[in-house]
Amino acid sequence: MSDEPNNPAEERPGGAGESAAAVHHDAPSLDNGHAAAQVSGHVPDEDDGAEVIPVEQKPLTRAALTGSDEEKARERAQHGPIEYNWYILKVQSNRERSIADALKRKVRVEGLEEYFAKTPDGDIQIIVPTEKVTEFKGGKKKVVERKLYPGYIVVHMCINDATWFAVRETSGIGDFTGAGGHPSPMLPHEVARIVQTEEEESAEAPKLDIRFKSGDRVKVKDGTFEGFEGEVGTIDPQSGKITVMINIFGRSTPVELEYWQVENV
Repeated sequence: MSDEPNNPAEERPGGAGESAAAVHHDAPSLDNGHAAAQVSGHVPDEDDGAEVIPVEQKPLTRAALTGSDEEKARERAQHGPIEYNWYILKVQSNRERSIADALKRKVRVEGLEEYFAKTPDGDIQIIVPTEKVTEFKGGKKKVVERKLYPGYIVVHMCINDATWFAVRETSGIGDFTGAGGHPSPMLPHEVARIVQTEEEESAEAPKLDIRFKSGDRVKVKDGTFEGFEGEVGTIDPQSGKITVMINIFGRSTPVELEYWQVENV
């Protein structure tokens, strides 16, 4: 009998040494892709041979809000034609014209022109409401353009995330007008009041800047009856002729004057 100790691994086939090798051979190896997949909780199929690459999640940018042409086409197909409404924007006073021009440039740069209505000549409908009036200063007649609503502009547009951001990010614009922070479209009679086409503006004669009405007390400041006071009778807004009832020699006498020859008392 030999005194050498028995080696179990050599005595039995499939012993500890072979068993350890078998276990090592059968265990699936984890490459980088599978390791990333296990960490994320999803293991890809063994036979697809695709490497799993983690995708970097990027934050939503302003450019992404505008969408691609295909996305816009799908949106139009889903929601139908774009509907435009008139909205009033609060802006810095005495900068209405430059702010309107800046918003037009931003709309073009952002590629949002389809969400803004156009005039017949293709200009974006962002308007500073004005009217032409005739004034007399220093005895001279002059036609001037007067703002209907100082500190406001109006825009004909479709509101979505992209257009809302474009408006709010334009320097000088405060906010849309509306209740509870929600933009409110203008009413039809409001639109008719301030929105005129270029053809209408050129066809209409400038309005006369008559700042009084029948029954008002006025004082004559020019002409034969300068210094006399009286009551306005009739007013012809087209010609600017007015009739003032003046007390002459104790009698109320109608005198025809130009509207600019009198002033409110």
